[in-house]
Amino acid sequence: MVDSIHKGAYGLFILLFLFLISVSPGVAQQDVTHSTSSISNTDAPEGSIPDISYEKFVLDNGLTLIVHQDSKAPIAAINVWYHVGSKNEPNGRSGFAHLFEHLMFNGTENYDDEYFKPFEKVGATDMNGTTNFDRTNYFQNVPKNALDLALWMESDRMGHLVGAITQEKLDEQRGVVQNEKRQGENQPYGQVYNRIIDSAFPKGHPYDHTVIGSMEDLNAATLDDVKDWFKRYYGPNNATIVVAGDVTPEEAKARVEHYFGDIAPSDPIYKYTDWVAKREGSQREIIEDRVPQGRVYLVWNVPGVTSSESQSLELLSDVLASGKNSRLYKRLVYDDQIATDVSAYKWQMEIAGLFIIQATAKPGQDLATVEEVVREELQMILDEGPTEEEVERVKTKSNANFIRGIERIGGFGGKSDILAQSEVYYGSPDAYKTELQHISTTTAEKLQETATKWLSDGDYTLEVHPYPDMKALTESADRSKLPDTGDFPTVDFPNLQRTTLSNGLEIVLAERSSVPLVQFELLVDAGYASDQYSSPGTASLAMNTMDEGTDSKSSLEISGALDDLGASLNTSSDLDLSYVSLSTLKENMDASLDLFADVILNPSFPAKEVERLKKEQIARIQREKQTPIQMAVRVFPNLLYGEGHAYSNPLTGSGTEGTVSALTQNDLSSFHETWFRPNNATLVVAGDVSMDELKPRLEKLFSDWSEADVPTKNIAKVDYPNQSRVFLMDRPGSQQSIIFAGHVAPPKSAPNDLAIDAMNSILGGTFTARINMNLREDKGWSYGAQSLLLDAKGQRPWIIYAPVQTDKTSESMQEILAELNGYMGDKPATEDELAKTKSNKTLTLPGRFETISAVSDGVADIVRFGYADDYYDTYADAVRSLSLNDVKDATNEVLHNDNLTWVIVGDRAKIEPAIRKLGFAQIEVIDTNGKIISSAE
Repeated sequence: MVDSIHKGAYGLFILLFLFLISVSPGVAQQDVTHSTSSISNTDAPEGSIPDISYEKFVLDNGLTLIVHQDSKAPIAAINVWYHVGSKNEPNGRSGFAHLFEHLMFNGTENYDDEYFKPFEKVGATDMNGTTNFDRTNYFQNVPKNALDLALWMESDRMGHLVGAITQEKLDEQRGVVQNEKRQGENQPYGQVYNRIIDSAFPKGHPYDHTVIGSMEDLNAATLDDVKDWFKRYYGPNNATIVVAGDVTPEEAKARVEHYFGDIAPSDPIYKYTDWVAKREGSQREIIEDRVPQGRVYLVWNVPGVTSSESQSLELLSDVLASGKNSRLYKRLVYDDQIATDVSAYKWQMEIAGLFIIQATAKPGQDLATVEEVVREELQMILDEGPTEEEVERVKTKSNANFIRGIERIGGFGGKSDILAQSEVYYGSPDAYKTELQHISTTTAEKLQETATKWLSDGDYTLEVHPYPDMKALTESADRSKLPDTGDFPTVDFPNLQRTTLSNGLEIVLAERSSVPLVQFELLVDAGYASDQYSSPGTASLAMNTMDEGTDSKSSLEISGALDDLGASLNTSSDLDLSYVSLSTLKENMDASLDLFADVILNPSFPAKEVERLKKEQIARIQREKQTPIQMAVRVFPNLLYGEGHAYSNPLTGSGTEGTVSALTQNDLSSFHETWFRPNNATLVVAGDVSMDELKPRLEKLFSDWSEADVPTKNIAKVDYPNQSRVFLMDRPGSQQSIIFAGHVAPPKSAPNDLAIDAMNSILGGTFTARINMNLREDKGWSYGAQSLLLDAKGQRPWIIYAPVQTDKTSESMQEILAELNGYMGDKPATEDELAKTKSNKTLTLPGRFETISAVSDGVADIVRFGYADDYYDTYADAVRSLSLNDVKDATNEVLHNDNLTWVIVGDRAKIEPAIRKLGFAQIEVIDTNGKIISSAE
């Protein structure tokens, strides 16, 4: 499961927790060094367990340091894990660990400012902080010359925080966290995990409350609570820091000792040991929510992550619901077609865990029938066990996912994350090998034994029904200023190699051999915009169905073959393009390419798959119409572009219930026949393959693919409305209002795009941009607000997006207008803001293209927007050359504050009166399809 997200991502999250029994050692008395072998991940013999080389040190103050050297890119990842989470919260202070994590970003005694600011100036990436039941972590990737800066900042908040914590900061972040809670719970099914945690664990168990906590407990948190929490849990003896990247162990150790070595340890910390709250019998709960479909959750209490049975349960969840050939997906979604989605997962926590199966009933389908099938399939696992074929498939998939994860040094699932988790939970950085060894040696019999032990009794079932109405020891580091970062590394984007096949298909290759992976991405000039020649939702349904069968293979045969190869194949669309993507291990490239070409050239759009996926797409549309953000996203394009424009359909691409219901197998075949032509496509390839290896294979596979004329999509320029307009969409009972405000902007390919991008970044494109600092950090009305420039070949949508608490809706609209007017008037962009933006845009480049898939995405942008092949080689200099006049000119060109289109989704009864007092000439109430219900008098 995912941790609660702190800053930057503004995402959704899920939460859990743990219990105390033994005393951890305080200060280590000696410097201990352990080294694994120096085999790199990609040098491990075939079939062996991947090895992440490391050296481990323990400083005199108890801080554990793990160093992994990886010089493929001039970047370094810093990942600090504190062994404290919501498990450690006292009664009446639920949510405190997560609240404190927020405060760690609000300045220290030596740097009393927003934590993100210096990192934005040096191009940090993968930067965040998260809290779960068991640990709190803080991480960032930086250019290697900024390693000192990152260590200074991390050590400063570990050793020099208390004096900077004020009541004002506590109140501000309390409001932000409460808005984060509202934002999560305001979604469909947003109350589910509150209920699961409350019901699955008995009171008094460390996991008996969610990580986000309760509003009452958050309100009760005091300044003394904050300071006591810091002193107890944020000492170096309760922390593990991983430094991974282009740095030697000796360098990293010296730097960490310099910055962290003078920080005093905290008192010994009590810790919980395993506490599995196994249940007996069955318990059931039914709740109602504003959701379009019924959903059932089956939950069992199981062991925690350190148990030898944990990996068996993970594999069991994959057998049940990972991939089209998994038992539950095949039965519920594919064969019986009584559910639109199903998943199974083990919710990993340290001292206990939960095994969860969830299934969403197809609209109109009896939820009890869905549950009955789930239990039938589970019982067959209990009675007969999985097949050896199933076990081998999920083992291969698990190994392939691990390899893809360790291509990165930072972020979730990257090497620094794996080393930190292994150390904190198991006591050794290479403990992940034990997990992988268990996975590689497990058998169907072992999985059956584990399933029988833990899943045959003690289930909790939750049904979700739609509403009927629908001291420093010694001072070593200079704390008077931030360290000088020195010279930044340059970007080494692969040189592009181009060729054209005999049928006209252009091939663009970015060769990189850091890991034995190859990424293929076919870009077809279609996308949602092509729906203007058919019906809204056609491109989305066609691409979703395209890999569901070919002339020679069924959907399940394709899925099974991909699983056997450890490959992944995806088909999708966005506004302008449709994609067929393949990620394959180099050793299995030929067989994977056969599947890739078969899907591209010979999709059969089987009638039964079309009907099944139509129902799923209609269900998705219904969910969109009840999910606050999507409600606005669906109607916004038509308000901006008007009827007849290629961009006027719902931005989700899903279409409408009526248009999707009417689509036929012939419509999807026609879409493919019309748009999938070699002269209308480009194949982007990135990874461990040369052009000499590649071209003959592609010539052979695509020799029969022929050119044809392709329609021209209408992306003509549109005008701005004569005046600002407000459209209200009622969502009774909403805890928040969703504010959209915007208009069209120049295309991504505009000559001054870099200036436009900088203009937007300063206004609302980053965490420390004006809009977010106003609504989140200053007012505390929102968990996060921003302005977005969505990529498009034609005029693109420029949108300000702000989820705000209901009682501050009109005030938030006023603040947004004030920011816009100030930006165009007496508060234009400043030199400091531009300098920060230029640094952020350029210095992130070394970390931006760490993975092969990221390189592929970069090449795709070059193709999509017609950039020169050396675009990323010249990008940094072009950004650095921007002036304030460039930004001012872009501001005057792009922003039209008197011609905004506003869409507000919220509880109309609570927000409409105040909005009508704001003085807008045009205020109209619309339904979820964007049709006007009523206007201002």
